[in-house]
Amino acid sequence: MGAAAERDPSASSWYVGDAFYRDLVEAFTDWDRDELAISDPARRDAARAFLEREARLLDRGRLEDWLALFAPECAYWIPGTPEMGDPRREITVAFHDRRQLEDRVYRLRTGYAWSQSPESRTVRSVSNVELFATGDAGIVMARSNFHIAELLDGDMRHWAGWAGHRLQEIGGGFSILAKQVNLIDCDRNLRNPSLTI
Repeated sequence: MGAAAERDPSASSWYVGDAFYRDLVEAFTDWDRDELAISDPARRDAARAFLEREARLLDRGRLEDWLALFAPECAYWIPGTPEMGDPRREITVAFHDRRQLEDRVYRLRTGYAWSQSPESRTVRSVSNVELFATGDAGIVMARSNFHIAELLDGDMRHWAGWAGHRLQEIGGGFSILAKQVNLIDCDRNLRNPSLTI
């Protein structure tokens, strides 16, 4: 493997190491304090519109477009405990870097992802969007509540919780550096959560 491929986040997980995990856990600890809330309505509306677009892309099955919302070096994290904790030391429902996200989208497109055959039909609702400042002027944290209604092979299921997005502001838009999905029933029997939350 050449040097360029070794540093391609879609080909290897080179950026995921102790420093990455440390920074991730720090970024998702005590970040939604009132004194960090961003009250600028234009910035909050932009973040809300971005999160609503993410939900629409997932509901429409536009997974490649959804993946394009993420930064090249990113994380997608569904903690397995209500306290969230550290993905190195605690159970997670899912923890994906860029390479694993691309693998997941590819596998779903092959037609051999049996847990998604037939494919789920979903409707996502995003609400209570709040925006918070970080120590970096170009990075914000967004907190939102979600509800997903999923119809899978005649069975209706519901997913609920809140999401934390670490967003980099780029050219009037956003790129997802990390997404943490906090299911209210994360420590219960989730019965194969095969859809992308």
